[in-house]
Amino acid sequence: MSKAVVLLNLGGPDSLKAVQPFLENLFNDPDIFKLPFQKKLAKYISTKRAPKVEYEYELIGGKSPLGEWTEWQRNSLEMKLRTLDQDIDVYTAMRYWIPSTADTAKIIAGKNYERVILLPLYPHYSMTTTGSSFNEWKRVSENLGITEYINNFYDHPLYIKALSERIDETLLTFPEEIREKVILLFSAHGTPVSYVRKGDPYSKQIAKTIKALMEYREDKEYYDISFQSKVGPARWLKPSTKEKIEELSDAGYTNLLVVPISFVSDHIETLYELNIEYRHIAERAGIENYIVMRGLNDSETFIDALFEITKIKL
Repeated sequence: MSKAVVLLNLGGPDSLKAVQPFLENLFNDPDIFKLPFQKKLAKYISTKRAPKVEYEYELIGGKSPLGEWTEWQRNSLEMKLRTLDQDIDVYTAMRYWIPSTADTAKIIAGKNYERVILLPLYPHYSMTTTGSSFNEWKRVSENLGITEYINNFYDHPLYIKALSERIDETLLTFPEEIREKVILLFSAHGTPVSYVRKGDPYSKQIAKTIKALMEYREDKEYYDISFQSKVGPARWLKPSTKEKIEELSDAGYTNLLVVPISFVSDHIETLYELNIEYRHIAERAGIENYIVMRGLNDSETFIDALFEITKIKL
């Protein structure tokens, strides 16, 4: 009997025209924003924010590359899984863009799969990412037989190895004479502190990933951690990446390798927020060498990790 694997991801606008509807879908998510008259407010907020966000997308090529990288990952994983069993299909379901979770669930419902495996491309579990994607799947899917849920893979050895390989690649872009002086700054997407109080394991899993990664690297580098992408007035996890960049500069560190720890594909929060917006902050603070690690994107080791994670559920 055939099996389906569904890669769950955020999605991203594939054109400037897609920015406003993408934002509207995001603000409509009841797992992140609990708003009165949510649909109307989502429309209003997304319309108001769209011009600024469109400008940011213009600076990174007019669209998000996340969809293309996710498709590359989907195709690569499917080819690898089919070395085990030709009757395995891999799909993508985007939470806020296309292919939508509802559309993917509809396609899968039309086929006679023995098992459906949901694999979020979020290494760390949060109610705002994996939790939201799972909830949306349950809302839109019909009876599809046995459904397996993979909650996280934040400490999987091959995921750790993939991160380490990217760090090594990025270190080579620094001048050779200062590589031993480079500081690793792990920048994770932040969440409201209230989520931590509710038991969201995300921040603890981030810390465990970094611990495992630095042990794998034999603690060769000095490192620090920060959080980015704060939205709204609520109290979020600290320190912010902006604050940490300035703090490291004040402490005399001038060579910074920024590691986007909670993302597996480049998108606006790595290409614009980290690589453009925070670069200006670093330059003003006196950081001499500021380099952002590129996402796992087309990492073959990362595909090996997804393969091993999925194989257990087949």
